[in-house]
Amino acid sequence: MRPIIGISRCSRLDDYLASIEQAGGRPRVLEVSESATKVLSEIHGLLLTGGGDVDPVFYGEDRHPSTEDAEPGRDEFEMDLARRAVDSGVPLLAICRGAQVLNVAAGGTLVQDIPTEITTELSHTVGQPKDTIAHDVAVAPGSKLHRILGDAVTSAHTCRVNSRHHQSVGKLGKDLAASATAPDGVIEAIEAPAAEFCVGVQWHPENFWRSGEFRGLFEAFVAIARTRLTSQHEAYSETDQSREG
Repeated sequence: MRPIIGISRCSRLDDYLASIEQAGGRPRVLEVSESATKVLSEIHGLLLTGGGDVDPVFYGEDRHPSTEDAEPGRDEFEMDLARRAVDSGVPLLAICRGAQVLNVAAGGTLVQDIPTEITTELSHTVGQPKDTIAHDVAVAPGSKLHRILGDAVTSAHTCRVNSRHHQSVGKLGKDLAASATAPDGVIEAIEAPAAEFCVGVQWHPENFWRSGEFRGLFEAFVAIARTRLTSQHEAYSETDQSREG
């Protein structure tokens, strides 16, 4: 069975779709006009994609001069999805902007502009080609992300990632933990330790779907979503049998 994975719409969907299909999921692109409650009743996993900056009004800050024009409708929709997914146990994978949305939805904040707010010589905005390695990240031993990434993590607990972001997670949201950091201390991944699968990464693992460096991340995500699908089918079958009886 192929679980349905809801994917928030963004300008570059192809690699997200390919990554989910390759991992055995059935992608469904979500529109901001949809009801978050209805969406979550129809999907088995949620993928929040990359994109523009989250409006700082959602985490109580004034806009930095480098903060891009926001999409309030998208922000509201995705934060509603994130909160409801966490509350209802829907597996959640959040990528780049998606990880930032997850953190803000949980009450956290963002660093609005890394180059002007953090002292660093590290570039977090390495562009094309999309799978260009930008830097290493240190993955927290014992974290769910460390286990999920498997062979992508070295014996020194690091992995190599691409990078296309000028913002990052600031203060962590409620019940979230940092599971990877860049050499300059920028948070590169977050997770909800108490959730079955709630992981956010700041890099773009979907850009590696052809070479497979982060295939394990998508496979683990889809596997948990498939478990949810199977459980739903079993529950429906039991309900049907009780009605027939």
